[in-house]
Amino acid sequence: MTSPISTDPADPIIARSPFAGLDLCRAIGITVAPGAQGPNFDQDVWDFNPVTDLAAYMAASHKRWNLAAIRNPLWRVVAKEYLVALMVPTHDAVRELPSAFRVARTVPACVNKHYELIRWMNWLTDNGVAELGQVNDHLCESYIAERRTGRDKDGAIVEKRGAVNGAAQVVSGLAQYRDLFTADRYPAGFRPFGGRAAVAVAGLKTPTENSTPPVPAEILQPMLAAALYVVDTLGPQVVALTRRVKAERERVNRLPEPRSPGWGVLLAAINRRVAEGRPFNRVPSRIEPITRYAVDESDPLWEISLRDVAAEAGFGHFRGEWLSVLRPALERAVAQVGIDEPIGRNATLVARADGEGEVPWTLPLSERHARVLPDVVRTACLLVVAAATGMRSSELFELTLGCRLPPERKAAGLVRYRLAGKVIKHRGHGGEADEWVVVGEVHRAIALAEQLLDAEAEPGTLLFGRTVFKNTYMTFRKWVNSPAGQRLGLTPVPEAPVELRMLRRTLAIELAYRPGGLLAAKVALKHISVVTTEGYAGKPGGAQAKFLAEVGQEEQKRNLGLLLDEIDNYQRGVRPSGPHAHDLIEFFDAVDGKLTDEQRAAPKIILNDQELRRMLAKRAKTLHLGVANYCWFTDPGKALCLRLAGTPSADRPLIGMCDSARCPQATHHSCHRPVWEEAVHSTTVFLGNLGRAQKTERTRLETQLDRAQRVLADIDAASTPAGTDTEES
Repeated sequence: MTSPISTDPADPIIARSPFAGLDLCRAIGITVAPGAQGPNFDQDVWDFNPVTDLAAYMAASHKRWNLAAIRNPLWRVVAKEYLVALMVPTHDAVRELPSAFRVARTVPACVNKHYELIRWMNWLTDNGVAELGQVNDHLCESYIAERRTGRDKDGAIVEKRGAVNGAAQVVSGLAQYRDLFTADRYPAGFRPFGGRAAVAVAGLKTPTENSTPPVPAEILQPMLAAALYVVDTLGPQVVALTRRVKAERERVNRLPEPRSPGWGVLLAAINRRVAEGRPFNRVPSRIEPITRYAVDESDPLWEISLRDVAAEAGFGHFRGEWLSVLRPALERAVAQVGIDEPIGRNATLVARADGEGEVPWTLPLSERHARVLPDVVRTACLLVVAAATGMRSSELFELTLGCRLPPERKAAGLVRYRLAGKVIKHRGHGGEADEWVVVGEVHRAIALAEQLLDAEAEPGTLLFGRTVFKNTYMTFRKWVNSPAGQRLGLTPVPEAPVELRMLRRTLAIELAYRPGGLLAAKVALKHISVVTTEGYAGKPGGAQAKFLAEVGQEEQKRNLGLLLDEIDNYQRGVRPSGPHAHDLIEFFDAVDGKLTDEQRAAPKIILNDQELRRMLAKRAKTLHLGVANYCWFTDPGKALCLRLAGTPSADRPLIGMCDSARCPQATHHSCHRPVWEEAVHSTTVFLGNLGRAQKTERTRLETQLDRAQRVLADIDAASTPAGTDTEES
């Protein structure tokens, strides 16, 4: 992109905008709901709420752009022209600009720009600027200086580089599109900030790696365990309770108004409750106790819900004059059965999360506490889905009623579960349809989230809505750590921030740190290897392409860490074993010798962990993890697995076919000893169970046992530091 700017001294201002009368939705290429009308360029308030194909995460307030907030009416036109130019770069008036962006910005991408335009232009007005031709470097730098600092939630002053970046983009953008504007414009040839890019003005640097931290294990384990317990154990109970409460509320609301009640009906209802041993309902916290009829809290009827007393007898509400007649009966009844919270009595027994017996899944609840439970369950569903799929927040909030596709049974005990959704990031307005292959736990969580919707909900209803995850997660954590969660045996979740993108990052790391990268995840689930492989590698170029790149980065980090551990073992005299051990030891000798020579050549060389990582990085790229060995894939022609499979030109080993006792690129280390020890034990057991006639199988198992014992002995021998006497004195 080039950026020449007109320097015509006359520089005429055109009276009529080339966008006048433009139907914005048609020009942008987005759809308006039938019977509704989208915004027009000439309007000062652009309302995109009637649009049907914008991302679900967009709040209604972000779809309504109030450009009338710009106090200078001429600058409103400038702001509108700038926004249209960003969203419709193919318009004739924009196409001719040599400095214009050629890729259309989406409506969500321009939300913050419209806010920044309002701030910048009103700031200019407040500082006495009446025309954009008066803008100079001093004004631009002064504005950025004000935007550079702010206060955090604790009142401390912080630097807001992100805000400065957004502000500088708009200030510079008005110069970039200067020749387009018809009402007012910057001086000819003016380039804010001396032509520096917005990121340079803000002092931002492109990060060399993903800066989002993973969720620490001490938080992830109890959080995910609690979420799974809520989904599988409490979820169905909460759904049933919510429906019962709603049905009861609707029944009471339909009851007739009392006119001339028979006292016998009311007394019969009171006596029936006593006979059944049911406590009277406590008045909801949102309703005042019967202060008109009770002196203070010492009154035995202070907390009783009189409306529920009337509802028991079939009346819509309790009339005040009844109390004097019914008080004696009510006081006697309360003395016998008491007053308690109305919801969740006699709850079903469920197994505690810690395995310590069974308890009622809930104690009696008030209406206020009962209303929290669906939110807790919905957040648990969201956590399970986010943690086990790695979906972005924008993708999670696009999941709707009916997104579960029918399970596909591929073989006995093998089921494929899929979700239909949308990918939003970099996919234009409203995103593109896509599918995720998921594990059974995710499928069940989505099914539960669907049940939490109203019975009248139609297909396409959002499951999680526009959730503010920070708030819902805080509610979930407080419930887990409350007496209600502890009574169910849940492990408390430490107080620390958790974001959806942190869960995505955590899954990427956990996948990378497993043999084969995509064969395992944090939670061991049935069919996890098939599901994860299909979900993240089975759709080339699909939703998981960038996620897969993250996995590759984490694999390299893991390999470097393992290689550093092994060179540390080498320096302590602990050697690898296996066919490739000699080559690996030679490599360690070379690295160790180089470090020693460099140390003698000091002070020029810095001997630190980073220098060592640089020397090991190339070798780390060849490392592939097997269950019982490390594979150093330096030469595909030497890989035994590829020769056996007839694919000698493959760029990765077939780790599942590895015969590490024979492959010239395999090594064994002390971390693999438990696997080989178990192989010796299980093979010995199998041999002991063979009959005399099974000679062929016995020969095969004896060969297998001999090989496993030989590998085990080599590991033990190599793991003993040189010079150590292994015999007992």
